[in-house]
Amino acid sequence: MLAPPPTVAILLSTFEGERYLIPQLHSFLSQTHRDWVLYWRDDGSRDGTRKVMRDFLSRIGRDRVVVLEENVRVGATESYMRLLRRAYADGKPVLAFADQDDVWLPEKLSRGVAELATVPDEIPGLYFARQVLVDASLRRIALSYRVRRPPGFPASLTQNLATGCTVMMNRAAMGLLAERDAPPGSLHDWWSYIVVSAHSGRLLADNEPTVLYRQHASNTVGAPRSAWRRALAALRRGPEPFMRLLRGFVAALSANLGAMGAREREQLAYIAWGLAGGPIRRLRVLGMPAFRRQTWLETLLFRIWFLLK
Repeated sequence: MLAPPPTVAILLSTFEGERYLIPQLHSFLSQTHRDWVLYWRDDGSRDGTRKVMRDFLSRIGRDRVVVLEENVRVGATESYMRLLRRAYADGKPVLAFADQDDVWLPEKLSRGVAELATVPDEIPGLYFARQVLVDASLRRIALSYRVRRPPGFPASLTQNLATGCTVMMNRAAMGLLAERDAPPGSLHDWWSYIVVSAHSGRLLADNEPTVLYRQHASNTVGAPRSAWRRALAALRRGPEPFMRLLRGFVAALSANLGAMGAREREQLAYIAWGLAGGPIRRLRVLGMPAFRRQTWLETLLFRIWFLLK
């Protein structure tokens, strides 16, 4: 007898999202995987977001929604972590992060559930996929870039590959995130990718797009369409924000080693040793084969920053 499909906890944090929210909510209803529960938290909206959500919740019924009624601004990362902890405490086996301004393709949940089903229950599993990049009116711009090098640790410290609007994870991965606080300034998707990869988790990169990823002026994080554009965007930001994040990630992992394997602990300690020293130490750390980004151009920029900052 086949096991019933798992209930997916859809985690949706909203903030001033009235303009784009309705198409995303409708895309939940169009999913081919129909066994889901919506976990919603509003992060202090002052527009019509809460009314849009209340109208939607009244349509789907109380048995399909869990509302965290806090109505206080904590930021996107902490808001999602609160939703994750609640879903984990409720015993949900799979979660999916959802952004308020995207539109899910009908097979989005089904593809993630099927991939995560290949991961043994005791192994953390994190699934992510490509996206169709669209403009504010949902007109196609391009397809997000393909993962060229295998995702994993310590590469996860250098670059996020797991775009949050596509991320799904199993219960073992949820447990790792539930017991850790994200470093200041980090995003929930990148932190999730780092934690799962640092604990020898299974990283499942889907080459098929599952989301219409809306690009507009209010994006928390956008999606540059090429390595050159990503490198240019990084140059504009400069090294300080990245290196501050990298040090935060290393410190947070080091403070809670948990079930990290011996290899990952050794790699983490080596990177921390390099960050605490000068250029010679850092140059040695950069000799780690996996401590690089997806393309040579992005890796070059990362290495310059790591050496000098």
